[in-house]
Amino acid sequence: MARMTAWGVEGIGEIKPGDQLGDVIVEACSAEPNGPLCDNDVLIVTQKIVSKAEGRLVAIDPDDPLSHKGLVEQEARRVVRRRGDLIITETKHGFICANSGIDLSNVERGWAALLPLDSDRSARRIRDIVRARLGVNVGIIVSDTFGRPWRKGLTDVAIGVAGIAGVVDLRGTEDALGRMMQVTEVAVADELASMGELVMGKSDGVPVSVIRGADPSWFRDSSVDELIRPAAEDLFR
Repeated sequence: MARMTAWGVEGIGEIKPGDQLGDVIVEACSAEPNGPLCDNDVLIVTQKIVSKAEGRLVAIDPDDPLSHKGLVEQEARRVVRRRGDLIITETKHGFICANSGIDLSNVERGWAALLPLDSDRSARRIRDIVRARLGVNVGIIVSDTFGRPWRKGLTDVAIGVAGIAGVVDLRGTEDALGRMMQVTEVAVADELASMGELVMGKSDGVPVSVIRGADPSWFRDSSVDELIRPAAEDLFR
């Protein structure tokens, strides 16, 4: 039976605009207890530190809890639903989420963090630095916390990927009883993002995790677009 392990990377410290995350992660993972990294490890990197490093921070009124709402529509492709102060939008990336992914948690008071402009590109940059400096090929997932229709609770999902599949297509293969699977596409990047979040926590100051033991067949060129359902296939739009 396959076995996967995950651990949080400690000692990252506070990330500031202009920091090169690849270098920061390499330094943190060069030795025990966070490393050394191996081929086919997967690094889960939270959106918040990617946004901070890339300067995706906007000043807001710290005394007005709704002062970031103007940014929500600015960052949205369209508004999907409103209920009170909650706005569900489709972002310019194609994500359906609350408030265009704009976040006030784990950033200094008076600032809001916007989603990265291109999280796939952010992931590729980190992966390239890890490979150049450590000589290992890893998968990178930029993760963020989303709610889910019809189910309570939050979970982390992938909003950017590099070197690791977004979706593994099992259609046309046999299940355990020999029946041909017709519709099974597994969102492995989302599942790995959620696994990584479990060892990082929401308030522990651990923004990166490592997962070891992922199926080697999952490692390939990829894009988060694999995880976005086209409008023509969406029964609820």
